[in-house]
Amino acid sequence: MTDPRTEVFREILSTTRSIRRIAPDEVPDDVLDRVLEASTWAPSGGNRQPWRLIVVRDRATKQAISDLYAEEWKKYVDFNIARLPERTPATEQRVRDAMTIGGDLASGLADVPVLAVFLHDPSMLYVTDAGWGRHPVVGGASLYPAVQNLLVAARAEGLGGVLTTIVCAREPDMRAILGFPESWGVHALVPLGWPKGRHGPLRRAPLTEMVMRERWRD
Repeated sequence: MTDPRTEVFREILSTTRSIRRIAPDEVPDDVLDRVLEASTWAPSGGNRQPWRLIVVRDRATKQAISDLYAEEWKKYVDFNIARLPERTPATEQRVRDAMTIGGDLASGLADVPVLAVFLHDPSMLYVTDAGWGRHPVVGGASLYPAVQNLLVAARAEGLGGVLTTIVCAREPDMRAILGFPESWGVHALVPLGWPKGRHGPLRRAPLTEMVMRERWRD
């Protein structure tokens, strides 16, 4: 017999989808603190915890971040449109329509109750896949589990959010807004609050497509 706690946990994981429509209602301090604490439980290489989190609730600060985000979001939409295999007015419009929710979030971050900005110290990351002629990703193993912990904990509290990296392209501007040290970088921004609508279920590829046994297969 399955432990009921396991079923609850699986329900949380299977419904923790990206929430981009967020109500402006405030998040109580005790709820937010539980979510933030969960992020600190994430693993990191050598338990160095080479990340920090700035919680932004001030509207003026959120607006400044929103302005940057909206500018970069437009570039992201154009990037996707430029890479359409068949670019026609109809296909371009479909892409723009599909990205409307993201655009609304980008221009409306000041109305989101909480922005969680994740920062990291690159000098504390042991990057074992550097030098292979591709983008190294291993350093993220000490950073993004904390973001996922925050999102899962938020879902357990009834909150919603989405992992975004758009503002990482504006790191100097983010530094000017938030005052973090020159040696630190931005690796994630999570808008966080009460969802407009419902959580999950997720749409993901099936286990048989995503998982291989023993060796790679086509």
